[in-house]
Amino acid sequence: MGGSGMYPYGSTSAVRGHVLAALGVLKVATADQIHRLMAPGHKDNKAFRNACLDLARHGIAVSEGSARDGGKLWSLTPLGLDAAAEVLDRPVGEMGGTARGAARSGASHAMAVNETVIAITRTPATATRPVPRQQPAPKALPAPEPAPGLVLEAQGMGWIGSWSTEVPLNLPTSRGNRAGVRADAVLQAPEAGLPVLFVEVDNCTESADTLAAKFEKYLRYFRLKSKNPLGSESPVWRTQYPTTGREGHPPVVVVFNPGTRTGPQALKNRMNTVMELTRLVWSGSNHGAGGGYGAEERDGYYDYADAIPLLFTTLDRLHTSGPREAVWWRCGHGQWETLPDALANPADRDAWYARDEQRRRQRDEERERQHQEWAAERERWTQEPDPEPGPAPEAAPCERCKEPITGPLGYDLEFAPPQDGRHCPSCRTDLRQQYPTLRQALFGRRPRSK
Repeated sequence: MGGSGMYPYGSTSAVRGHVLAALGVLKVATADQIHRLMAPGHKDNKAFRNACLDLARHGIAVSEGSARDGGKLWSLTPLGLDAAAEVLDRPVGEMGGTARGAARSGASHAMAVNETVIAITRTPATATRPVPRQQPAPKALPAPEPAPGLVLEAQGMGWIGSWSTEVPLNLPTSRGNRAGVRADAVLQAPEAGLPVLFVEVDNCTESADTLAAKFEKYLRYFRLKSKNPLGSESPVWRTQYPTTGREGHPPVVVVFNPGTRTGPQALKNRMNTVMELTRLVWSGSNHGAGGGYGAEERDGYYDYADAIPLLFTTLDRLHTSGPREAVWWRCGHGQWETLPDALANPADRDAWYARDEQRRRQRDEERERQHQEWAAERERWTQEPDPEPGPAPEAAPCERCKEPITGPLGYDLEFAPPQDGRHCPSCRTDLRQQYPTLRQALFGRRPRSK
């Protein structure tokens, strides 16, 4: 495609808009990264290289170095930031500064941040071939073939306008505000269930202690309160970002990019070290509680109101599987999960209420079942006829008179001697009235053994 006097490299306004939007967010990037982030359906990155060259002729873009892979690094001038703000429909004050000097050292960290944004966004490869104006007959157009090696099959999250990079999170001091921590990137994609997500990219070049210290600064920032005109307090971060809809502070994810410097076991050790050093940041506080309907059932919950959901992942996992697969490791969960599962709090107060409600329903169901069984038993008893009385057992005969030992019917037992199990009442009376023998008179009557 031939150029013009204003744009001699032949770039189109659409591609220049892609470049301005990408550099307005990423600050510094290669033409290949802009191509993969903005329009991977293009055959190659030549159109984006030409657009960068055309923008450079107008003082909008500038190249001050190359990445470690040899690709030329591009950034915007102050005039370019104004143009990018118009493309992104953002206030100029929110665009941040230019990336002057970053390209001179290869911008290895910025390149990793860019790759993270590309891997999470995963812009679909849409059709880019021009459609002829004259068609002999209306017919369905063949599906465009995406560029080889650049197909992003898995669905991503957000778009370029959902991102911000190098975002300062200010802390108040006696001399005004200072950046307590600078987030590598911030994603706002409510359509993907992410009102706000803070992203830290780790190239595994600094110590684990230095990386863990960043999250204490995050916690101090999230704890900041400000008063609204009505006098009530609310978190400062809520003045800049929407609520997450979950208990606790906004989530923070660490994207590890070990490259060839760190092996799998060393990366695992680094993750475990950072997780242990930040335990007070993400663990929450444990609150023991009774089961609610019985002391034998002890239960409790974790309060995450002052905890940061801290997630781990790797750049390789994001590139390979995409952000919607089980590539997220939530500190405290102990397994790789999808993002909604990783952000959930299965041990929080709401989950405890749900378990307690389940226990209550189970007890109610058990009580109702018992009532139904008792009612059925009572109904069975009322319907069954009374059993006929059986024959009365025959009384044992008296040893003396051979009459029933209980005595004749109607005999008054009140004046009869006590039962001895051998004689009827009449015989017991007769025996009591007999004169005692000499031995009985001397030694008393002794009861005979039965």
